[in-house]
Amino acid sequence: MKKNVIKGLKTALPIALGYLPLGMAFGILAAQQGLTALDVFFLSLLVYAGSAQFIASAMLASGAAAAAIILTTFLVNLRHLLMSASLAPFLKHISSPVLAWISMGITDETYAAGYPAASAGKASPAFYLGLNGLSHFSWIFSTVFGCLLRSRIPNPEKWGLDFALPAMFIALLFIQLKNKKDILVALAAGVLSAALAFVMRDNFNIIAATVAAAFIGVCIEK
Repeated sequence: MKKNVIKGLKTALPIALGYLPLGMAFGILAAQQGLTALDVFFLSLLVYAGSAQFIASAMLASGAAAAAIILTTFLVNLRHLLMSASLAPFLKHISSPVLAWISMGITDETYAAGYPAASAGKASPAFYLGLNGLSHFSWIFSTVFGCLLRSRIPNPEKWGLDFALPAMFIALLFIQLKNKKDILVALAAGVLSAALAFVMRDNFNIIAATVAAAFIGVCIEK
């Protein structure tokens, strides 16, 4: 068990480091919008989703109704349903109560970092204890810390904190590149997304490029 926990901690390390500047940026913004450190703590503990928290914080500051905030964050996080479904075939050996706990810790980053171990049949509850535990702790700590430091860092973009999330995803992408097929699909997604950005708005180019690259990957696989 100890070995698997350590493996999970090592897998989570780049995520935890990436969460520090991103979480601080959220904490600073949330404080500027009137949220307290306690508010930020419970948002990070219970919601635990960067994009949803940024949206929820703005909606809370604007006085939006609770139902609207809950529905919006639910829709934003709906992609986690697909992530959980893709992991389910590899985690059949784990009991349902433990799976429910593991699912709480699924984010874009922990899913990407943990998928290789899960697909290889090497993911255990102890592994996810290290992976999800360290990642979640880092997010909570960084968001609350950022909230408390709001007066000292009024402009997070000046320090490049807004680039933390793209940088972390780039690092996670390189972890997944193991053969020429992976590289080709990744390049196809990047090129298509950049090209479609000139004709599509509201980030729909990312969705279209992802679907197209996935189709290319299936064709190469066959």
